[in-house]
Amino acid sequence: MVTPDSAGRTAITTLDCVGLKGRCQVVGIRASGALRKRVLAMGMVPGAVVEVLRSAPLGDPTEYRVKGYCLSLRRAEASLIEVVLDGGGK
Repeated sequence: MVTPDSAGRTAITTLDCVGLKGRCQVVGIRASGALRKRVLAMGMVPGAVVEVLRSAPLGDPTEYRVKGYCLSLRRAEASLIEVVLDGGGK
């Protein structure tokens, strides 16, 4: 569930900015065309809860858990997914 901060706002960031072991909730997808369709088909839909599991030694790609399964996204792809932190993020 998305909860507002003390001023009544929610801080929107992108998935690539969420730290390891962080949890967040998807609020939007900025990708277009085939990439948008692919990201949505993988379960990155508004309202989905995402957990950051681990990243490659150089930080790209990163593995996420969404809707009970794991997927890996490049940093460029993750930067197109807008999220709100669910506590424990960066």
